[in-house]
Amino acid sequence: FLRLAADVAAAAASADSVRVWEAVAMEPAWRQQGRGRGRSQDAQGERPRPQPQERDRPGVSAGRGAKMKTNAVPEPAKEESVQSKFEAIRRSNQAAAKRLVDSHVSSSSSDEDNNEDDNEDGDRQRGKILESTFTSYTSQTDGDSSGLLRTGQYLSDLFQSGALTCLICIASVKRTQPVWSCSGCFSLFHLPCIQKWARDSVFLISSVTDEDFGQKQHPWPCPKCRTEYPPSATPNRYMCYCGKLQDPPADPWLVPHSCGSVCQKELRPRCGHTCLLLCHPGPCPPCPKMVSVSCMCGKAKPLPRRCSNKSWSCQQRCGKLLACKQHACSQPCHTDCSPCPRVSLQGCVCGRQTAERPCASPRWNCQQVCGALLSCGNHTCEEVCHDGGCPPCPRSVSRSCPCGKTKSSLPCTEEVPPCGDTCERRLSCLKHTCSMRCHRGSCETCRQEVEKECRCGKYRKQMACHKEYLCDSKCPKTRTCQRHQCRRKCCPGNCPPCDQTCGRTLGCRNHKCPSVCHQGSCYPCPETVQVRCTCGSTVLVVPCGRERSTKPPRCKEPCRTPSSCHHPIREPHRCHPGPCPPCRQLCFLPLPGCEHTCPQPCHDLVLVRSQQVQLAGPWEQPSEPAFVKKALPCPPCRVPIPTSCFGEHEVSPVPCHRQGRFSCKQACGRPLACGNHSCSRECHLVTDGNKCQLCEDGCCKPRPPGCPHQCPRPCHPGDCPPCSQMIRQRCHCRISSLYVECRKLTSADEQTKVQLSSCHNQCPKELSCGHRCKQVCHPGVCEEKCQQKVKLRCPCKRIKKEVACSLSAQTGPRCDDVCRDQQRKVSQMKEAEQRAALEEEQKKLQEELEAFEKRQQRGGRRAKRRGRREEAEDEQERARRWWRRGAVFVLVPLGGALLSAAAYYLLSTP
Repeated sequence: FLRLAADVAAAAASADSVRVWEAVAMEPAWRQQGRGRGRSQDAQGERPRPQPQERDRPGVSAGRGAKMKTNAVPEPAKEESVQSKFEAIRRSNQAAAKRLVDSHVSSSSSDEDNNEDDNEDGDRQRGKILESTFTSYTSQTDGDSSGLLRTGQYLSDLFQSGALTCLICIASVKRTQPVWSCSGCFSLFHLPCIQKWARDSVFLISSVTDEDFGQKQHPWPCPKCRTEYPPSATPNRYMCYCGKLQDPPADPWLVPHSCGSVCQKELRPRCGHTCLLLCHPGPCPPCPKMVSVSCMCGKAKPLPRRCSNKSWSCQQRCGKLLACKQHACSQPCHTDCSPCPRVSLQGCVCGRQTAERPCASPRWNCQQVCGALLSCGNHTCEEVCHDGGCPPCPRSVSRSCPCGKTKSSLPCTEEVPPCGDTCERRLSCLKHTCSMRCHRGSCETCRQEVEKECRCGKYRKQMACHKEYLCDSKCPKTRTCQRHQCRRKCCPGNCPPCDQTCGRTLGCRNHKCPSVCHQGSCYPCPETVQVRCTCGSTVLVVPCGRERSTKPPRCKEPCRTPSSCHHPIREPHRCHPGPCPPCRQLCFLPLPGCEHTCPQPCHDLVLVRSQQVQLAGPWEQPSEPAFVKKALPCPPCRVPIPTSCFGEHEVSPVPCHRQGRFSCKQACGRPLACGNHSCSRECHLVTDGNKCQLCEDGCCKPRPPGCPHQCPRPCHPGDCPPCSQMIRQRCHCRISSLYVECRKLTSADEQTKVQLSSCHNQCPKELSCGHRCKQVCHPGVCEEKCQQKVKLRCPCKRIKKEVACSLSAQTGPRCDDVCRDQQRKVSQMKEAEQRAALEEEQKKLQEELEAFEKRQQRGGRRAKRRGRREEAEDEQERARRWWRRGAVFVLVPLGGALLSAAAYYLLSTP
């Protein structure tokens, strides 16, 4: 506060600062600090108007007067005036600073509440205030505070940061700000806000409903519960909760906005007693007085009971006579008896029928027409089941004709005839009369042509009188919401209220107005939001829209946030908003590659400066925060471990994180793989990729007998491997080249060498008989005894026989008697066929000759021509036949000459 006072004193270094404080204090609450509606009203309590006696202090006026007369006084007088001006300004600044400090001390702003919440003294102070408020009540209930739950919630909200919010401006309600409390929902509103709300509500209702604006007195509603208040109930003074004290002072040892005296409001339901609590917000608790009352039926003796719960039942049977006057109430002790649940025989109203019906409803109608003879003696009663006498006959009174012009008193048995005059009854249009003669029944529809004006008055038209004229023009007027057009066809000017939904976003910025489209501001959002602490045990109920600016309530439960590091349990601390403090436990994680643990503090989440790109200038903003939380790796283990070199020449201490064998820079000395030399490299680790050097000398060991090749391997231990080189040589038949391993050829015997020199194919050499040798590739000369099978036949080719080639020259098949008989029969058949063919040819030639002679004998030129053509055709046909039959026999001796002549003849004929 001293720092705050010093800042105020520095800001008020001139006398004009006093006038600035006055101007700020004169502004309304919703305009201070440049904030509009829906913003915080912190400046209302922080910048009070200076008191008149402070502004008109002599010191201040003297200082101002000295400033005006500085040029008219000598040098000593000038120094005195400067000193007096300085003293006046100093006193003024001290007074302003004192007022500001006092306002901050008594303020209940959210920042101060959070500071008080952090103080245990603030908690004890609130406990004492609540205890003093409830003492008079708990003394009557022997310490029972179960009836104080609802009132206690209102009291705790007064002390909770951000719990009390004015629903009109959506700002916190402070301890020093004038407020007004609704008697229906007990919500608190800023006094200027509720006054403006009442004036705006009455103005909007009057502008919409009143023809003579401002003449009627309209009620205004509460912004939350819609409880209506008359205009005379508009608050114009800042009163305490019980209404006894005006402008209650801000006492830090009392409930905010309370006068500190006993409430003494009449309790509800009314019992004759008053509230015993100190002046408090919210509803009064139930009456705690003890009274002596009897049971609900009045049979038991009076017992002492709590006034708020004085109704009790003795559980005895009621026994009161029910409304049916037949049965008694059988229920246990109660206040009002219920209708009789039993069933009995009940007669109808006219008495004709009887039925079983509940005793609670004895009167009923049988729905039958009465039918009794009326007093005229001619007609019957047409009313449904009724009690009492029947009404008189409706025809016995004086009657008139249908048009009503002629009166007559005829008997009820006769109908009144029409009078014959014009009807002249008013038609349904109420402008014209019926032109028909007096008649029974309703008159017809008016059909006269009149000039009608539409409903909106823009157009006129000749049409039937009974029809309504509506034009198609749409009303351009704005409805009562002042947002949407009427758009009703032929509107007479009384536009209906807007039926669309408002849909504007409410002050909470979370919901939209569900009301019908209206003028002015929407009602505040009626929803509430629960602001919970991190663990969810403590709940703070705030109006919708305040959850963003309201800090979570303070919770005394232990923090339940799971550990964000590798430790299973955090260090014990209370529930808090935001991230948990960094872990201070030792790491103790096993280090990689060794059996030791990390001795450093936990470093799973450490603030590390982020690597940001150098900005081009002050106008650019960094893309990442300056510090980020990262998990740092454990430092390397530094425990010394005795370790030997790669070749185990020496042992030296090495840090654990560098644990491993090292090179001592000496010669390796390991024997090489050949077994004859040692490694000359520097001391090194032998792995699959880093082995000792190889011996580069060639093998000098003797070769096996018969092998002409050298050992292909470098210097190696043990015996040389068998020679695997291939030797090229010709096979026995000298055709194929064979490749044989040297080791097989040198180690084989004579028979095996013969097999290795063979190509294992058939011998390609020919025998003297012309056939190929059947043996596999072999050394030496082939055998002349051919075993190839050949086929031999007899001279007539009938007998066939297979024999070996070597025996074919010695034996062969000969013809037998069967072969000779078959040859004889074949020759005889050929001769017979030739004779038959010659006879057939001679016969056909004879027939053609006879036919030709007959044609010659017919005569005539035409016949001659036809005969000639036929004769030519016959000659051609004979030539073809000759060619087909006779050319076979002539072809042999003539040869090529006859064949050419026959081919020319065939090609020249068509």
